[in-house]
Amino acid sequence: MRRTALLATVTALVAGALVWPAARQADAAPVTFAHPGVTVSKSQLDFARTQVNAGAQPWKAAYDQMMASKYADLNRVPKPRATVECGSYSNPNYGCTDEREDAIAAYTDALAWYLTRDDRYAKKSIALMDAWSAVIKEHTNSNAPLQTGWAGSSWPKAAELIKYTYTGTWANSGRFATMLRTVYLPEVINGSNSNGNWELSMMEAAVGISVFLEDRTSYDKAIAKFRTRTAAYVYLSSDGALPKTVPSQNLDTTAKIVNYWQGQSTFVTGLTQETCRDFTHTGYGISAISHIAETSRIQGEDLYGTDVGERLRQALGFQSKYQLGEAVPSWLCGGSLTLGLGPVTETGYNALHNRLGIAMTNTQKLTEQNRPSGSNNLFVAWETLTDGDNPN
Repeated sequence: MRRTALLATVTALVAGALVWPAARQADAAPVTFAHPGVTVSKSQLDFARTQVNAGAQPWKAAYDQMMASKYADLNRVPKPRATVECGSYSNPNYGCTDEREDAIAAYTDALAWYLTRDDRYAKKSIALMDAWSAVIKEHTNSNAPLQTGWAGSSWPKAAELIKYTYTGTWANSGRFATMLRTVYLPEVINGSNSNGNWELSMMEAAVGISVFLEDRTSYDKAIAKFRTRTAAYVYLSSDGALPKTVPSQNLDTTAKIVNYWQGQSTFVTGLTQETCRDFTHTGYGISAISHIAETSRIQGEDLYGTDVGERLRQALGFQSKYQLGEAVPSWLCGGSLTLGLGPVTETGYNALHNRLGIAMTNTQKLTEQNRPSGSNNLFVAWETLTDGDNPN
């Protein structure tokens, strides 16, 4: 009897241990935040650095691509503005491109510092962050939330690397943190009811900023919104006849849902809310999903082991096969797709295929075909270098 009871207890404990990460992940921020911990960890960077120094591919080619880009230019002159005004499709564009690209440059220089240990790059990253934290006050016009999400996704990646790996000083790091807390976080934390890529990018920024600020409340809020939006962005057959919805959008009829899904009325696993719009915007959403899942993994939470991971896997596979040239059936988007997925597959592919061992034939083919993946000049940059076949 004692052995039976002990066996039952052990079985229950093991079962609890197996489900614990999935149950925990949406409940609370980590007790202690890991740094650097926004989309890339120190162990991932160390692996990339070792591969680059050894001249191994594809990492050396990815490194060369990054170092030859405009973002690694040590002569770059930042162009901060007090007010960044971005209308629909960045029209008007008053500082929108400048802000996004200065943020990507700050991250690029921070990566270059880590990989080369040349402190000129760390100082350049700091100079870019300091220039903006001294000036910017607000984002305005219709695209303000999305613009804030895009730039706000890159800034904390740069800041994490500088604050937690640079051996020199960053006197204005507190001012930069204040900028993130007062200018960026309030613009993104409450989400959006626009197309799903908006809220996903905004939550990517919110999660990254929360990690840098060690803001547990904002982290929890952003992850919760992210879980809801991801379920409403990528369809799984297990969702039922219709896709899941975000309650605040009041998509309470089939007609409303079909309209929101760009007129698509046949729902199959892996389809996204924007597949029938175009693959470029779909790629923005998929990329943000992978970035948040990766940040949460570094922070000790398991989103890949939940429906988030399954939706990411299916979205990558579905879009990849058509990006690779598979014929489009008549029931899908009227038989016509607008391709252009972008450099967005490395992070999710590495996490799901390489770490978890899940077969992803189409995603693998597309990922390897596109190496080295560069930047989309919005919020994605150098992921073959940081994530490509990275075991850490």
